[in-house]
Amino acid sequence: MLRRTLTALAMAVIGLPAVIYGGTFYFLVMGAFLVGSAWEYVRLYKAVNHEPNEIVTVGGVLVLVTARFFFPEAALPVFVGLILLAMAVHLFTFERGRDQSAYDFGITVAGIAYLGWVGGYLLDLRTLVSHEMGVWWFMFILPLVWAADTGGYSIGAAYGKHKMAPRLSPKKSWEGYFAGIFTSVLVGAYFAFAFSSLGPKPLAGLLDPVQGALLGLVIGALSPLGDLGESMFKRQSGMKDSSNIFPGHGGFLDRIDSWIWGAAIGYFLIRYFIL
Repeated sequence: MLRRTLTALAMAVIGLPAVIYGGTFYFLVMGAFLVGSAWEYVRLYKAVNHEPNEIVTVGGVLVLVTARFFFPEAALPVFVGLILLAMAVHLFTFERGRDQSAYDFGITVAGIAYLGWVGGYLLDLRTLVSHEMGVWWFMFILPLVWAADTGGYSIGAAYGKHKMAPRLSPKKSWEGYFAGIFTSVLVGAYFAFAFSSLGPKPLAGLLDPVQGALLGLVIGALSPLGDLGESMFKRQSGMKDSSNIFPGHGGFLDRIDSWIWGAAIGYFLIRYFIL
């Protein structure tokens, strides 16, 4: 527990200033998590004799998130180009004798799409509307994910009786899942009130407690699927953690699995239903 706590504090010391100040600092921190996750993703599949191309997958995520942040108009052409490059590379490996190259191609593309494109909403959320507004939207959406994780873990560990997904994650229970949703709804309502009525009132006129609770409901219900998705990767590879980069916390992908879902869903909910 001490090692886990110290690691969490160290991540907070770096992560919170990055979120607050944004810009290149934020890109470097979040980009490191996404690129590190891509490296772990390749590692998980190589453990069971698949051969996604590491350079294309990891390098593709790096190139795509860089374009997404600094040159957003170029992001879609870059994404398409990376898919075509992946096919060209795996055509070559098939010709050289790798009979499973078509499967490898699918894994490479899935890594680029999931971590580079969908994961890129962690960058888009921080810059939503503007640099000044983005920090508040980020600090509204991500706590909903954390609330669902914390509520689900706390109640599930103490009172969980009915397994939610015994093959994917045997410790997760329906009691913990619904407790996580409830916690996320409460946090959403409170943060909406606080950000609209207290202090500088950054979201005044944009968000009320009912909308905050509804956002909490959706994020709390759906973001745990990101955690289960990573569990699927790990179960298939036979690994407990995606890596041991962070003592007591596992790897990059273990940290941001639910964040990816929360950021993408939150971005679209805010973009099309709030703003």
